[in-house]
Amino acid sequence: MSTPRVVIVTGMSGAGRRTTAHVLEDIGWYVADNVPPSLVPNLVAECAAQGIARLAFGLDARSAASFDRLPAMFEALAEQGVEPELCFLDASDQAIVRRQESNRRPLPLQGDGTLLEGIARERALLAQFRTDADVVFDTSDLTTNQLAIRVNHRYGSEASDQGAVLVMSFGFKNGVPLDADMVLDARFLPNPHWVPQLRPLTGLTAEVCDYVMLFPPAMSFLDGLETLLAVIRPGLLHEGKRALVVAIGCTGGKHRSVVLVEQLANRLRKTGTPVSVLHRDIAKE
Repeated sequence: MSTPRVVIVTGMSGAGRRTTAHVLEDIGWYVADNVPPSLVPNLVAECAAQGIARLAFGLDARSAASFDRLPAMFEALAEQGVEPELCFLDASDQAIVRRQESNRRPLPLQGDGTLLEGIARERALLAQFRTDADVVFDTSDLTTNQLAIRVNHRYGSEASDQGAVLVMSFGFKNGVPLDADMVLDARFLPNPHWVPQLRPLTGLTAEVCDYVMLFPPAMSFLDGLETLLAVIRPGLLHEGKRALVVAIGCTGGKHRSVVLVEQLANRLRKTGTPVSVLHRDIAKE
């Protein structure tokens, strides 16, 4: 009987925990939401006996009364040879307020207080989980589809075992991705934004791509980055890091970073590397 891979999915209400659970189900994980911690070890053992290799358990603020039982749960799992991964979903207060007001549902710990007071209580309750998390998905600037790409990249079966790479473009004016493993700056290249005929286009068009790649430093940047990844990816995989997130930014995340991400992804695919692409800010003004 093989040891299953177990992920505990937790985080702030409104940050995408339910979306994450649905994506995990879609890619073949067995997902159970808000199982009492005392029952998790027995459920893991039963699933392992049935040959279920990947299990995810959802845990949120509604389970606050059971949090004191978590140390015993982790000890029991360790005795089974299981080291669960902790996945934490986070978002800014502003993003959570916007989402909660949209669906008109109160937070679990809001009570008779304000939405911001409920958020503050949750952050305090879940602070240690965020600190101990193996991965933190900050969904403040992610759409549902973009979060699905992140989850699939991290927890897809075959790709994650081969050291998959997610290459992400972003705009520095919209904030640096907090959960990226590597952040690189493409603002050393001339900006297509200042070319009138290119300004309304994106880096996915041939016109913008040709303009960016016209400058020799763009090719040198890609050559150096490809060489660097060839050096570090095997070591990361050996150390148990299943997935790597490389973020390339420019000013707005619409032109230069998009071109470089697409070019890098094409290069990595040619080497047989599992690659996902995410353009976080391409649709933003």
